[in-house]
Amino acid sequence: MIVLDTCALIFWTLDPDRLSSAAREAIDATKRKIISSISIWEIGLKVKREKLVLPLSVEDYVDNLKKVEGVEIFPVDEKTWLKNLQLDWPHRDPADRTIVTTATLLSCPLITSDGVIRSFYAETIW
Repeated sequence: MIVLDTCALIFWTLDPDRLSSAAREAIDATKRKIISSISIWEIGLKVKREKLVLPLSVEDYVDNLKKVEGVEIFPVDEKTWLKNLQLDWPHRDPADRTIVTTATLLSCPLITSDGVIRSFYAETIW
């Protein structure tokens, strides 16, 4: 099982050549691919702010994601929010904090190109 951060999810689904070889191998080798539901929010904001162009609506993108075997969209529930608040990490980005929290709660590696996340969460792959 692995967690994909938002950028890794975007790269994997829309531009796989941007994944590192280690990230691609980890994704291909893992049956359970966890996506925090906050990534859906983050993608929607990027589309709304015109920082990301999807070839389909956000709703259709999510529907397609849900059809991919092994992909699970993990809800952000009260347990996740409470653990998020307990992180000893000054990083203020709520999406990054929530994605790291998800990986922490599931005790699994996180696929990310984000150097800030990689410097905090030891179990990253890139």
